[in-house]
Amino acid sequence: MSNFARFFEESASYAFSTELKTRNVDLDALVRWSDIKVVALTGVRRSGKSSLLMLMAQHLRAMGKKVAYINAEDSRLNRDTLLEDAIRWFGDSGYLIVDEITSAVDWSGWLARNHDLLKGRLRLIVSSSRSGLMEPPKELRGRVRAIEISPLSFSEYLNFNDVPRETTTAGRGLMEQNLLDYLRYGGFPEISRVAEPLEKVIIINDYFQQILALDVGEAAGEDVAAIKLFGRYALSAPYFSASRCLNYFKSVGYKIGKEKILRLEHYSQDAYLFFFLSAFGASVKDRSVHPRKAYPSDPGFLYAAGGMEDRGRSLECAVLLELRRRLAPDEEILYWTDKGQMEVDFVIRKGATVRAAVQVSWDIRDPRTRKREVRALRSCLDSTGCDHGVIITWDEQASPMSEEPRIEMVGALDWFLKEPGPRLS
Repeated sequence: MSNFARFFEESASYAFSTELKTRNVDLDALVRWSDIKVVALTGVRRSGKSSLLMLMAQHLRAMGKKVAYINAEDSRLNRDTLLEDAIRWFGDSGYLIVDEITSAVDWSGWLARNHDLLKGRLRLIVSSSRSGLMEPPKELRGRVRAIEISPLSFSEYLNFNDVPRETTTAGRGLMEQNLLDYLRYGGFPEISRVAEPLEKVIIINDYFQQILALDVGEAAGEDVAAIKLFGRYALSAPYFSASRCLNYFKSVGYKIGKEKILRLEHYSQDAYLFFFLSAFGASVKDRSVHPRKAYPSDPGFLYAAGGMEDRGRSLECAVLLELRRRLAPDEEILYWTDKGQMEVDFVIRKGATVRAAVQVSWDIRDPRTRKREVRALRSCLDSTGCDHGVIITWDEQASPMSEEPRIEMVGALDWFLKEPGPRLS
């Protein structure tokens, strides 16, 4: 047996034998998609893509299918010949699962060729931590069904920690405590298995630094000092623009050009480390007047890597990430502002129509805070023509507001538990 065949056998054996928790993803839908498309899982590192691919391999094997799992990041493999070696070993029929395929040379050309030549025989299911699969190269356009895999939703987090959904006072209290932990430490699957708080912080901070170094710094060709400053600024600054970031670099005595900051922003999005929301506007020019809002891809980054104990910001971040999970393919998330005087955290736009506006406020019991949040949301609804607004806060029960029937007040726990059914169905 050749060396590469032995390494492939080891990867497949590990995938079939590893015990894994299930995720809120419809595996049968992935199987159906693989009949007509290259199925590609993409998302931030450590979000669970590899585990999902191994679950997929186990699922297919249980169905009696010919299937194999390969880890393309295995350092023992030859990146230049890895994909052709995989075909020599596995054959040209069945389900071939390749984890982190973008590590291999000519991955896009290989996928395009084999999808076209072996359609109906060889099904290809792959993953990558970079968004090149979400917006694939020219040769792959129309051939890929890309699915973004994020860290655990709160619903999945409860499942991973075996927390029952009980409506009793004690049951809700336990879920609320878990939600507080989720907002502080985030939803990376590995973190849910770590009991010691300090260990959680160390692991999450390691994730952040690794993604900065491997997926942002290397891709952008920037030195370690520059990417660390960029990461620190993006975490701490709720509003982001290249000019503001440039001023921050100058304030700490670091010389860098604006175009390099824009490259770092691009590659941090490409690696799913940060999401940058634009302001709502009828045109690109309208949006460019206002800075973007920066959010990390997991709320745990704010506490562990940014050193921020800000429950309101963590809740806002977690709400955005949940909205992204629930977003339809033809929808986008923006924030709304009225010339800088009032602001609504999120609006969901579909084409020219805003279907929902979402405001996040940790504590709205103060009458002045309530008045401010309602006023901003009402103004947003009036200006966009939207008739559905939601204020998500920590301890409110779901109810319409007497002063504005278009606005619903929802407690954070109840809102997160409203998660829809399995994705991809």
